[in-house]
Amino acid sequence: MELRDKVAYITGGTKGIGLATAQALLENGMKVAISGRSNSVMEVADTLNQQYSDQVMGIVSDVRSLDSEKEAIQKIKAKWNRLDVLIANAGVGHFAPIDEMTEEQWNDVININLTGVFHSVKASVESLKTSKGYLITIASLAGTNFFPKGAAYNASKFGLVGFTQAVMMDLRQYGVKATTIMPGSVATHFNGNIPSDKDAWKIQPEDVGSIIKDLLVMPARTLPSKIEMRPSMPPK
Repeated sequence: MELRDKVAYITGGTKGIGLATAQALLENGMKVAISGRSNSVMEVADTLNQQYSDQVMGIVSDVRSLDSEKEAIQKIKAKWNRLDVLIANAGVGHFAPIDEMTEEQWNDVININLTGVFHSVKASVESLKTSKGYLITIASLAGTNFFPKGAAYNASKFGLVGFTQAVMMDLRQYGVKATTIMPGSVATHFNGNIPSDKDAWKIQPEDVGSIIKDLLVMPARTLPSKIEMRPSMPPK
């Protein structure tokens, strides 16, 4: 894919992996729409636009709503008349043993991490078919490695890996690529963490952004459909 002037939509784009990915794509000449559930996404977009010459669009959208995601795609198409890349990044985590986990925690994780990705993909799939574009989902090594207190999170990420691989097989006949990225420990604000020097050993958000940029310029004949990422030197 020639990246200049192509259009990407990143859910959960206000910080962490989403924001770092937006910056990586902007550095390569793309136009980028970022979404979030609160109006803070507009402030992030305004800040980015000061650096990237109004190539960024902020959208308030909730991935738990299919109508909300459809409206987000309509706004992107109205502004730029195309969509080439969807990066389904929005996610949450609630961790508790099954006997303590609440129904609200379970539903929040599944509705955002799994059903939310379905909504984003469903809203954008026809645009991606038109552009012969690329779908990238941000899963986790928790999509293959289960752990205590991870019932909801594991279920959402195991499901997301399977979902993306099935969608990959559905869409490649239209010239649309699909990849799921499965990072291990990342230095982000996820689950209440505040990134600091203590996270220096972890994957950095810009590392994931770099992988995504590399995927987009991969020769069309090749599809890395599932990528696992780990810190190269975790603490002993």
